[in-house]
Amino acid sequence: MQRRTLAAAAAAFALSTLAAALPAHAQDIPKKPITIVVGFAAGGAADHAARVVAKRLSENLGVPVNIDNKAGAGGNIAHAEVARGPADGSVILLGSVGPLAIAPHMTKLPYDPQKDLAPLTMGMNFPNVLVVPPGLGVKTFAEFLKLAKAQPGKLNYGSTGAGSASHLAGELFNAMAGVDIVHIPFKGGAPAMNELLAGRLSLYFATMSTAGPHIASGKLVPLATTGLARAPFLPDLPTVSEAGLTGFTATNWYAFVASAKVPAPVLERWNAELVKALRSPEVAEELTRSGLLPAPGTRDELARTIAAESRTWGQVIAERKITAD
Repeated sequence: MQRRTLAAAAAAFALSTLAAALPAHAQDIPKKPITIVVGFAAGGAADHAARVVAKRLSENLGVPVNIDNKAGAGGNIAHAEVARGPADGSVILLGSVGPLAIAPHMTKLPYDPQKDLAPLTMGMNFPNVLVVPPGLGVKTFAEFLKLAKAQPGKLNYGSTGAGSASHLAGELFNAMAGVDIVHIPFKGGAPAMNELLAGRLSLYFATMSTAGPHIASGKLVPLATTGLARAPFLPDLPTVSEAGLTGFTATNWYAFVASAKVPAPVLERWNAELVKALRSPEVAEELTRSGLLPAPGTRDELARTIAAESRTWGQVIAERKITAD
């Protein structure tokens, strides 16, 4: 009996010693304020999505979850900062297709998306909507295409930055339509939308959360959506492919990632918490109402998506000789 008691005591001591030796961040998400970094200016779709999810995460985790907008370089500044950020899991990023899968093929980055950033979960995917100001004088996609062909180099389109999804959508449009619409990069959807509303842009491939209120008020004219199937938020609007540019598709997505330095157990816990938040009825309803379709999944699924998207867009960029200029 005494030997068994001593053995049990020795085992308990060994376990407690091991637990004490392990770093706290290897066990769980830190019980301190959390930061979600967003690579675009406040007021755009990514910022809105991050704030919706942050509110639910804060309620579930019992700690403040703050948004840090690090706009610039099409989101690459934010992605680079998180890649070299703290290893305790207190900082995560709402990443986007541009920096994660497109920009590496267009410019030299201070980080490798597939090595320096760890996937957590897909956040949302969605088609964009092609919108123009009323002053452009067109009401249909066919009318816009006719105008673009008649005025090469005279029209322009905005994007959330060089290498972003909206930039590539515009370049793909130029290539497939045989037109020359000049690219103007911005630091996010909100500043691009402001320029469009002011009539200083001809076209923008916008998210529904950014463009929706202005479509409803008549301040913008929607011409088509960018998926292969009609968007649930604008079911009466044709796709670009339907409207005359057969086969055109340029969908967008946001995904949650963290620094690759964060230990695997914390990454797995983040996956569980983010999936839980994204699947909550309130979050799903708010995001869907904004045209952002929640798409939570596993970490491996996101890793495969990033790799596949990188291959796809890398081929397009090489074939079309698209640059970051």
